[in-house]
Amino acid sequence: MRRLDLASTPDFGLSWLDATGPDSDIVLSTRVRIARNLQGYPFSIRAKPADRAAILATVREAVDRMPPLADGVILELDTLEARGRQLLLERHLVSRELAGAGGADSPSSAALVSSLAEPVGLMINEEDHLRLQSLTSGFGPRKTWRLVDSLDEDLGSALPFAFHHEFGHLTSCPTNCGTGLRASVLIHLPGLVLTKEINKVLQGITQVGLTFRGLYGEGSEVIGNLFQVSNQTTLGKSEEDLIDHLHKIVGQVVEYERQARSVLLRDAPNVIEDKVWRAYGLLRHARSLGFDEMMNLLSGVRLGLSLKLLLGPSVFVLNRIMIFAQNAHLEEASAGTLAVGERDFQRASHVRAALAEAERAADR
Repeated sequence: MRRLDLASTPDFGLSWLDATGPDSDIVLSTRVRIARNLQGYPFSIRAKPADRAAILATVREAVDRMPPLADGVILELDTLEARGRQLLLERHLVSRELAGAGGADSPSSAALVSSLAEPVGLMINEEDHLRLQSLTSGFGPRKTWRLVDSLDEDLGSALPFAFHHEFGHLTSCPTNCGTGLRASVLIHLPGLVLTKEINKVLQGITQVGLTFRGLYGEGSEVIGNLFQVSNQTTLGKSEEDLIDHLHKIVGQVVEYERQARSVLLRDAPNVIEDKVWRAYGLLRHARSLGFDEMMNLLSGVRLGLSLKLLLGPSVFVLNRIMIFAQNAHLEEASAGTLAVGERDFQRASHVRAALAEAERAADR
């Protein structure tokens, strides 16, 4: 396992953007995380710096002997500047807590370990000692879970996890006890929003044990008609049962969204086509774009692609725009801090260039 230089690896952790997974026109990504803690150490909320350093050293020693992570990379977050941590957050590779969002410092001895061969890795010294995770393209909770489950078995054979015969895996937050599993999908639901069915669907999923959040999970807002849907309970059911339940319910939501899009195309084709092309025109020519405005316009273009009202750009291009036109990525590209107005100008410039390149590629 080697240290990673973000500057020399511009696409680190972004394989989930490729839009090759199932239903990727509606489901951008699937993520599975499981929380684990080590026996003999205080939970993170009570751990002292020396405890956290010892946890990091113990986990690193185990991981260095364990494929596929042994051949992967490590990023120690408390040695990164704020922009680097924010960049990882924008890529959905670390949590807000680990990134030190809102101006806070990253927790001491916090780290991200990632395989370069497979989309799997772990966060160290977050809310729990370990958060094993995988992030994949499209709608694939079972496939994503298998990656994390394999890593869990390997780590569990090398490290003593905190476990109770009645409560299962012990975690800092009681709501995560049991399996410690949080599985989620990032899903695009403009059809349900425009047909005003979204509240009914969201109420329905909460009644069957799921919950929804915004683009960056807990504490974030829903923008661009993107919802993060995940399991709400972790205790009393097996990991397989939780994954199967998420797969079943989200599969139904995907079907509802497809039906809603068909209704829009049938009942208001001119309105939808105008909305789609206006969104594309603004993205293609705007000189200043706020992030929320950009995300809402990208939502319109995504809808147009799915309904075949637009022939391009590809979903992959839109996914990359969503990431690389965020604040930390814009500042990384500019090699300096940008004021709010400058960020909006640079964001619009980036979007115009990306769409123009997509058009040229389509013509070649």
